[in-house]
Amino acid sequence: MSEIKNTISFIREIYQTQDFMPLHEPRFVGNEKKYLLDTIDSTFVSSVGAYVDKFEDMMQDITKTKKAIAVVNGTSGIQVALRLVGVKTGDEVLTQALTFVATANAIAYNGAKPVFLDVGLDTMGLSPGAIQNFLEEYGDIREDGCYNKKTGNRISACLPMHTFGFPVRIDEIIRICNFWKIPVVEDAAESLGSEFKGQPTGSFGEVGVFSFNGNKIVTSGGGGAIVTNNAALGIKAKYLTTTAKKPHAYEYVHDELGYNYRMPNLNAALACAQLEKLSWFLEKKRELAKKYEEFFKGANAKFRTGLPETKANYWLMCVELDNRNTRDEFLKGTNEAKVMTRPIWELMFRLPMYENCLKDEQVNAKFLVDRIVNIPSSVVI
Repeated sequence: MSEIKNTISFIREIYQTQDFMPLHEPRFVGNEKKYLLDTIDSTFVSSVGAYVDKFEDMMQDITKTKKAIAVVNGTSGIQVALRLVGVKTGDEVLTQALTFVATANAIAYNGAKPVFLDVGLDTMGLSPGAIQNFLEEYGDIREDGCYNKKTGNRISACLPMHTFGFPVRIDEIIRICNFWKIPVVEDAAESLGSEFKGQPTGSFGEVGVFSFNGNKIVTSGGGGAIVTNNAALGIKAKYLTTTAKKPHAYEYVHDELGYNYRMPNLNAALACAQLEKLSWFLEKKRELAKKYEEFFKGANAKFRTGLPETKANYWLMCVELDNRNTRDEFLKGTNEAKVMTRPIWELMFRLPMYENCLKDEQVNAKFLVDRIVNIPSSVVI
């Protein structure tokens, strides 16, 4: 109990407050008000406007991709990204059970079925070994792709998620999936600014998707982005998210099922101001991570860091406790002291809508869900 009290005192000292401590709150320290007022004055507050275009250009530069498409949130971005790579009703999509529910939901929105594979203990993200083991047992490579030889369903995509901004072993995942003819879509919702071997997350797969929700490292209030190096997929993404409307001076012609998923200019204005401060946010995040890492040395709670070949954005920082009971004591003690901490998400196959989905043994995911706790991670100013 004294260790919990010490942790609470340390966190309060960092943030210099005795008030309620949120898990992650946005910081508005740049041109946010200026750009929002500019947008209001322009009257272009919906999905067409200069800041939407600017946001897409900025995301292309940040992620080093050829095309970025602004969307209303990360979930809608993943839904469209999966459709872009060919996911159809009845297909199977390989993903992780240790994730936020949006990952699985986006698969289900396409009428497909999640297949939950284990995560790595070191990354907390989808394990290349788990993918390889599953495909060696169930995979069947055919001329038109990979099929599950037990169910007969096509395995039409793999959807790894960079948990809390810590990059997965994305190069290995892509190598395995290329062999098995399975396109990779990166759920990079939490990892803006993270790098794997010097390359931005979201830029490895056929398509990558980011979130700009209010609790992310950069926020637009609500918003997301699809990024890709495939020009044709980028054009298709913008078309689908703009209600699949064919260009015309005045006629309304829609020739396939589309979505009203474009980010409004108001949100894009906020996002642009935030993206201008991304490098500063990342610097502050990593400074905070160093302080936490030093504090937790020798403690029962182990501060989690990324792989040596990665540069994590430390979106949500976390500690690993000894067991479920210790985790629960830590959660209770900190939250009662009004220092917000949260357990990792419930595993997807334990949710009623996904309880009948295919899954492997989930040894690492079950270990982590009993031990990982997120701690206050807001940028310190």
